[in-house]
Amino acid sequence: MTIKERKTIRKYKEDDVSPELLDELLTTAARAATMGNIQLYSAIVTRSEEGKAALAPFHFNQPMVKGAPVVITFCADFNRFTEWCNQRQATPGYDNFLSFINAMSDTLLFTQNFCTLAEEVGLGTCYLGTTVYNPMGIIETLRLPRLTFPVATITLGWPDEDPAQTDRLPLEGIAHSEYYHNYTDDDIDRIYSRKESLPENKTFVEINDKLTLAQVFTDCRYTKKDNEAMSAGMIEALKHQGFLE
Repeated sequence: MTIKERKTIRKYKEDDVSPELLDELLTTAARAATMGNIQLYSAIVTRSEEGKAALAPFHFNQPMVKGAPVVITFCADFNRFTEWCNQRQATPGYDNFLSFINAMSDTLLFTQNFCTLAEEVGLGTCYLGTTVYNPMGIIETLRLPRLTFPVATITLGWPDEDPAQTDRLPLEGIAHSEYYHNYTDDDIDRIYSRKESLPENKTFVEINDKLTLAQVFTDCRYTKKDNEAMSAGMIEALKHQGFLE
């Protein structure tokens, strides 16, 4: 599968993903760009039924967490580099928010490389945004030390479904020339017209008893109340892991 053809896969065959193939993909994915060539990430591979069952509640028990042969939690990691500095007569100073942002950026680059490589060999992936919704549970389950933080989770396996591709905004909606061009009402109408016209999205509006698709997002899927509560939880987790005071 090429990047143009990629689809999110939530159902997987029982066939295993060999350790050799997984190691190869992780090794190659590590060629991703990285700040200062430090590689501020770690990947926690979960294969056991017990391990996946322990992680599932923190991903709202989405069935692919238990159903995938492999679950990988990608973590921003300044612990390893800090330990190296401490052992080499260097004084580290990475217990701060900027360091978390740098490590998070490294981690997401590594994660995207991994997904692209996995999909190129026929594997299916599903990116779980829930990782940053319930970080403390994941931190405790995976025994993450100070200066590490879960950033992304991927379910991985051989596809047992062939879903349709989801829509994407047109290029004019995301690319700007020379500087940011703010959007007029007409721009917004044009950019979102296809998304709003899709039958499945019209159905979302109807079953949620809303007037617009935007209301489905603001009132049902990603509410202000939930965002504020999960933001507070994430800040507390960042403090617990040493990235904030």
